[in-house]
Order: sequence, then structure tokens, then C-alpha cells
Amino acid sequence: MQKQIAKNAQTNILSKAEVQTAHVGIAIYDVAEKKFLYQHNSNKYFIPASNTKLFTCYASMKYLGDSLPGINLLEDANNVYLFPTGDPSLLMEDFTNHPVANRIQQINKSIFVIDTVWKDNGLGFGWSWDDYEADYMAERSALPVQGNLVSFSGNLSKYYVSPFLSSNNFEAGPGNGYISVVKRNRDANHFIISFEGKKNDTIHVPFTTENGKANVAFLATALDKKITLADSSLLYHLPAGKPVTVYSQPTDSLLRIMMHRSDNFFAEQSLLMVSNKLLGIMNDHRIIDTLLKTDYKDLPQHPKWVDGSGLSRYNLFSPEDFIFLLNKMREDFSWNRITTILPTGGTGTISNYYKNLKGRIFVKTGTLSNNVALSGYLITKKNKTLIFSVLVNNHISSVNDIRKDIEAFLTTIAE
Repeated sequence: MQKQIAKNAQTNILSKAEVQTAHVGIAIYDVAEKKFLYQHNSNKYFIPASNTKLFTCYASMKYLGDSLPGINLLEDANNVYLFPTGDPSLLMEDFTNHPVANRIQQINKSIFVIDTVWKDNGLGFGWSWDDYEADYMAERSALPVQGNLVSFSGNLSKYYVSPFLSSNNFEAGPGNGYISVVKRNRDANHFIISFEGKKNDTIHVPFTTENGKANVAFLATALDKKITLADSSLLYHLPAGKPVTVYSQPTDSLLRIMMHRSDNFFAEQSLLMVSNKLLGIMNDHRIIDTLLKTDYKDLPQHPKWVDGSGLSRYNLFSPEDFIFLLNKMREDFSWNRITTILPTGGTGTISNYYKNLKGRIFVKTGTLSNNVALSGYLITKKNKTLIFSVLVNNHISSVNDIRKDIEAFLTTIAE
């Protein structure tokens, strides 16, 4: 079998013109036999892109419980104090029920947000700074609202912008049709709107959180409540007692979305929620260091891990690291849970691939410019469970061509 897989790898991946100048790492592991069937540069480090989300996913599955802690709430005779948890589901259209928003709307007292746990930056370590306007790179925060995105739609005569911004935040650009492009000042919530579109699309642009001030303003406007971001002096006047947790969504419903569409924001906030749960603060460096010393201490190659989503090119993992993680996930959680969270053939980020392997392959994709990754589980025709990781770095070819090469490689193994 090892010889057949080696020949298959050479035919379908390693000999292909599109990877001749790239770096390729491959690992195929037999779960039942507890041994590698094939390794090619499997102990070398690669930029994994969104395969990094697998490490975030495992930690979230283990530590966030059945339901996400949406907000912690403490009240006295006159006031209600909200303690953020980092939950990214608040007012997200992915969910029909919003327990946290409903609970806040029921409050008839003065509402204060107490944020003492945020100990990080809005943008992650090593993120491409000039992607700050892209919807896949929203700023992180302790109290996310609507994915920390502003929505724009409509035309020059009548257009819609999601809550909290005023007309002072906008400047009309060229055109007289529908909104086509929205540009934002890098350091402020000032937007220039171009009206050169021919159809009414909704455009999502990250807003800068202004150290939490913008999030509180957004929430107050959206729920039509007076909500104040408290200053530190209020900490000395809090009532006695333990805050009550209001839970929001089933944890796995968020993780399924995160893995099926490779949602960077959900991944970042999930890791920060784990940080808050275990350490009492939200900080990537601290929680990653903690996880690498505990749950991930036996990784074959000690990784360079810096964020929850894989947006950073500073992340470095080996194919063997992903084999370890996926095997650990299989041992610690039910197969049904894993296969509900991860996309299979013809779904999610592989909706155009592996359609003949639906129900037999479960994966996480990864894509950054010049980097492609795919790691997951493969059930062969003889019902053998394999774990695989294929990482391709520094290519200058078509992503689609490389994905098709990997598909041919894995399909041959499955059959």
C-alpha cells in the first residue's frame, strides 16, 4: 500500500508542473494500524492558512461547553452590568434566535458594559494590514456586534447603512447608481461610498471598534437602549454577587459555520472565548501558550502558532502536527460530532470537490495567496479510516489546479 500511495503522490501531485517550484508536505496515517502509510516532508514546517482553525476548533469543542456563554450579567436596584465574553454570534443573521439581545431588551434599568478582560489588539499578529477593509478581516473585540461589520446597500437617492453610524461618517464618492465600493479610513469610521453599481448588492465593511466604544454604540442603537461603556471607576462600586451567564447559541452550531465557510471572525472570537474561559482574559498569545503546554504538548513538531484563524503568515505547522491533532480529536470526541462540524464532499468550502466522496471525506481547507492546505479524514472503499494532511506553500499557479491535483490523489487512495 505504501508503494501504491507513493506512486499516486508522484503521479497526481509531485510531478505536476504547478508544484515544481513549490514546497509540498504530505502525511497519510492509518488509524487502525496506528502508523503512517506515506510521508513526504511531513516533519517540515508550512504556512497552514485556515487549517489553523482545526486547532481552534478542538479547543472550542473541549472548553466552551454545549452552549456559548453570550454575556455575563450582574444587577442591583438601579443598574445592570454587562460583562462581555467575546461571543461572535450577537445579532448575526446566521442565527434566528438571539437570547442575549432579547435579555438586554427586557432590561428597564441603566445598562453599563464592564470590559476588564480585553488584553489584545483588534487585528491579529502578522495580518496583512491593507486588508483592513475586507469583510474576512473584521477587527476582534470583547463585545462583537453583527460580526463587527457595517452593511451598505441601496443607491444614491436612498441607501441603507446598518446601525450606529451617523451621516457624519459618510462621504459620497463618484457615480449615481447603486453602491459599488465602500472605502474606509484605516484608523477611523469614516467611509467613502461609490455609487457606480448596476445592481443592489449588500456590501459588508469592518468598522474599527474604537477600543469597544463603537461596539457599545452599535448595540445600543440596534436594540434601542441606552448602554454606556463604563470607565474603570465603576469597578469599585459593583454590587456583591456572582454574575449570571446568559447563553446564546449551541457551540457546535457556531463551529459548523466556522468550518464550513472558513469564517475567520468566528475562529478568532472562539479562541478568545476559550482564553476568557480558562484565563479570565482575552489574549491570543496567552491562550496559545497555555494550550501548547497542555492539550498540545505532545505535538510532533512544536509549531509557531499566533492566531485563531490562520490569517497570519507567521503560523507554521507540519503535516504531522495536523495528523496528531485530528487523531486526538477523533479520540476525544464522538465521530458524529466531528462529522457534523467538518464539511464533507460537495459542501462548505469543498462544495465543488469530492462530490463522489460525500460522507467519506471530512476536511478543513486552507487558502492564502500562494499557499494551499487540506487536512482531514478519509474513509476508503474498504472502510478503512485514514487521516491526511497535504500542505503546499509558495506556489505561483492556479489554486484550482492544485486543489484538483490533491482531489485526484485522495480519490485514488479512497478507491
